[in-house]
Amino acid sequence: MPGAPTPEEGTDPLAALPWPLRGERIEIRPVTAADAEAVWRYRRIPEVQEWISTAPTSFGSFRPYFVEPSRMAVEFAIVLEEPDGPRVIGDIMLKIEDAWAQTEVQEAGRAVQAELGWSLDPAYGGRGYATEAVRLTIDLCFGRLDLRRVHAGCFADNEPSWRLMERIGMRREEHSRGTALHRSGRWLDGMNYALLASEWKVGAPEGSGFRIAAES
Repeated sequence: MPGAPTPEEGTDPLAALPWPLRGERIEIRPVTAADAEAVWRYRRIPEVQEWISTAPTSFGSFRPYFVEPSRMAVEFAIVLEEPDGPRVIGDIMLKIEDAWAQTEVQEAGRAVQAELGWSLDPAYGGRGYATEAVRLTIDLCFGRLDLRRVHAGCFADNEPSWRLMERIGMRREEHSRGTALHRSGRWLDGMNYALLASEWKVGAPEGSGFRIAAES
């Protein structure tokens, strides 16, 4: 396994990586402002808006939200090469964060885990692209970034999302009752899943190791 990066103090470890990540069929790279329209095209679709955390109702309100610097720093485009050129078919969030720790050991708990989230253009659903993207991202977390844990959450009614997490081996840690307020006004159940680096090393499919373009 490659060693963890050792950027200078205050440097974003994600920005320091040699992008893109390359899978068998897709690439993952940091989003740019130019991706806003492509992402808006699928994020405005009702079946996508149903589950995402923030759902602006027009491109005019979506673009400022999309290009906000702190958001762009943790958002990555899922790109598929098509006959007419590369197409953004989804996006994935990778947010490195501190673990909870008692005061005396807080420093040892800094930047050791990550929260994941994703959305995909429904036109490309059912072909394993989201699964490939999430696997690539977890490989990055437990490989180059040397994190110890990843986690993700969803509404319990969002069955495709939690089934993806179970399919790749994430462990259900919580099924909470009526804790998540949906924009429809309904209180829905929530689900949280996680995975430790040690679990991924044992259970990762053969050949699931990530490959970074600059090192290919």
